[in-house]
Amino acid sequence: MQQEVIIVGGGMVGLSLALMLAKQNIAVKLLEAIKYPNYDDVNLAPYHSSFDARNTALSRRSVHIYQDLSLWETLQPYATPIYEVNITEQGGFGKARLLAQQEKVESFGQVIENAWLGRVLLTEVRKNPLIELIDGVQVTHLSQDDSRVTIKAEQGEQAIALQANLLIAADGRDSFCRQALGIGADVHDYDQVAIVTTVQTSKPHGHVGFERFSPLGPLALLPLPGEYRRSVVWPVKKGTEHEWLGSENDQHFLDALQQTYGDRAGKFEKTGQRFSYPLSQVLAHKQAVGRVVLMGNAAHTIHPVAGQGFNLCLRDAHVLVRYLVEQRDQQADLGDPNMLLAYEAARLKDQKRVITFCDSVVKGFSNQNPLLKFARNTGLLAFDLIPGIKPLVASYAMGLKA
Repeated sequence: MQQEVIIVGGGMVGLSLALMLAKQNIAVKLLEAIKYPNYDDVNLAPYHSSFDARNTALSRRSVHIYQDLSLWETLQPYATPIYEVNITEQGGFGKARLLAQQEKVESFGQVIENAWLGRVLLTEVRKNPLIELIDGVQVTHLSQDDSRVTIKAEQGEQAIALQANLLIAADGRDSFCRQALGIGADVHDYDQVAIVTTVQTSKPHGHVGFERFSPLGPLALLPLPGEYRRSVVWPVKKGTEHEWLGSENDQHFLDALQQTYGDRAGKFEKTGQRFSYPLSQVLAHKQAVGRVVLMGNAAHTIHPVAGQGFNLCLRDAHVLVRYLVEQRDQQADLGDPNMLLAYEAARLKDQKRVITFCDSVVKGFSNQNPLLKFARNTGLLAFDLIPGIKPLVASYAMGLKA
């Protein structure tokens, strides 16, 4: 039985999902609104709207997924393992520390720059004969009946009409497909903007990742390839981002990092260009309607405070592929609405756990009330001292308890 699958949205989730399906001999049409960059220059990693200045902390589960796709050997040179995680609060006494060696794992995960991850994924997609890549195309219409999904799109002046048994909408936080289906979403604006960049420090990173909660916002500092390079993700109050952007504010930004973080990294010597991204939580009311399933940020966009968003999306994709392979092996309909509802139900527990955790951390550490701050730091001490808590938290963070 020849069946068609269309993925709308060619960001890192869409590309990864297309490769997972192709590995299972399921053909895919992948549509992306933006024209992809040309990677002819092997030394160039140009930013693309989906492969931007941000970095991704891949959990161990995510690394395993890319190993199964035979991609990790290509990705590894651009990734840096995390052997230790430290969590502290500026002006507080508590500290939580996780060591990969104590948890008997090689690492907690790997940090990779989105520009390189996207480049590798796109290169593999372009080589794969089971994936038809259509970029620079804008979807303008989506409808479905009992047997097919129909989309209409425009590629320049050319009109395109496509039909499929199954459509996977991975077209981002403001998903056209979600809106076209009439699926509502709960939106919470965190009133924050993430400042993202890379920095160079005088002390080597030692493969240690830091989360430092401060009055300005939760600062994440993660190791990157190169002994002294680190990625910075720093959510700050919306409206203050102009203080940190632009080359004229380089030293001001470095000074603020130094004051917030202290001397654990030595001196913050250089900073790259800073980029800013507004932060909000967007949760779709439904993730499966008829023959369409939402994936990635179209289904759930969450705060980056714990680096769990992309890893959650990859787990979603991995489980969806498992359901589709079972359908294929039984010669059943890949777009069966009941199967898609079963997939959605299977993923809700993991999704709710991650979404609730990230939201609670943001809200819990944003209040500077002295009593709450004392309670938070007491909790950090308890985390570090009470037996049994660390292995449980570490396994969840690595995506192994999903």
